[in-house]
Amino acid sequence: MQNDCSTSVPSTPVRIRHRKRSNEVPNEASKVNGNHLLLNDQNKYKSMLIRTYSTVWMIGGFAFTIYMGHLYIWAMVVVIQIFMAKELFNLLRKAHEDRQLPWFRLLNWHFFFTAVLFVYGRILSQQLVNTVTSDHVLYKLVSGLIKYQMVICYFLYIAGFMWFILTLKKKMYKYQFGQYAWTHMILIVVFTQSSFTVANIFEGIFWFLLPASLIVINDIAAYIFGFFFGKTPLIKLSPKKTWEGFIGASFATIISAFLLANIMGHFQWLTCPRKDLSTGWLYCDPDPMFKPEYYSLPGWFPWKEVSILPVQWHALNFGLFASVIAPFGGFFASGFKRAFKVKDFGDSIPGHGGITDRMDCQSFVKSQSYSVDMILDQILSNLSFEEQQALYTKLSQVFLERKYGQ
Repeated sequence: MQNDCSTSVPSTPVRIRHRKRSNEVPNEASKVNGNHLLLNDQNKYKSMLIRTYSTVWMIGGFAFTIYMGHLYIWAMVVVIQIFMAKELFNLLRKAHEDRQLPWFRLLNWHFFFTAVLFVYGRILSQQLVNTVTSDHVLYKLVSGLIKYQMVICYFLYIAGFMWFILTLKKKMYKYQFGQYAWTHMILIVVFTQSSFTVANIFEGIFWFLLPASLIVINDIAAYIFGFFFGKTPLIKLSPKKTWEGFIGASFATIISAFLLANIMGHFQWLTCPRKDLSTGWLYCDPDPMFKPEYYSLPGWFPWKEVSILPVQWHALNFGLFASVIAPFGGFFASGFKRAFKVKDFGDSIPGHGGITDRMDCQSFVKSQSYSVDMILDQILSNLSFEEQQALYTKLSQVFLERKYGQ
């Protein structure tokens, strides 16, 4: 009877649906217990040694490039951009689809180098012209290329656009259009700030070196303060970031900005603008921002007066920006990596990840100083002889009116 009852019930498989768990956000319990903080990391000393070793090599290479001059710094920025683009291109690459599109990767680099020509052709045009002025034939060639630079870049982009349309394959449209949009976003991310950075280099290495140094100091100080004192999580996107590291790094960065501006402001190699692409030594009349001002001190101080460069007061703003605003670039990159479920953008730097991981927060400042030589160069380069004569006549009239009060 029992057997009859048991066989009378049909055996149907029972499907149990499990809700898929997102792995973008780490386990909340581990975050509450503080397991992600550097203070509780059992391998933190090994990680610190690896990061320190890589950091020393990076700082040494960076210092050597600064010593070599403006042209080498620009070359370093271009190399960094190439590595960043490569890491970001690989982020959404799919091997199966790429095998069916053998020339599609080359198209990404076509757009990249078109952007290089467009951005740096505009920024470095005047320096390039000044470099070849002594050679008449080369001067004519370079001047013609600069004159039609925008047209050349436009047709290069149109050629890439047509190349993309001709390579479209059935059942691959979604992947190809996704890669096309991803490529353009990468170009915006890589070149937007870098274009200002390169412009700063030729206005004076100071305007490139000080913001870059403050970002490095803030990053190192945040790591050290968080390493030894970090207990309070700062933001969920970066579980190892702490309030102790953030506040300690802010004070260290602002103080460093004031002191570094004084040190760098006394070197003409760092403060003088470069008008060509040569690598020779620089001499110039210092900008008023780099001329010291003297302040008297109360009698109980061991010194009667102290000299401060005006640029040091501006440097305090740079330090505040590097402390409060720039780290959000790092938070953005952390969220970006979580969205794509990757730990780092690459592995080219031991202990740090990829080049993009080190370039996730940047700062720049655009110098707006104009000298007589700079304005004269613009007049001689961009105005015809007749226009220059008209300008001379007009200026003569203005001077006479001011002299005699007419």
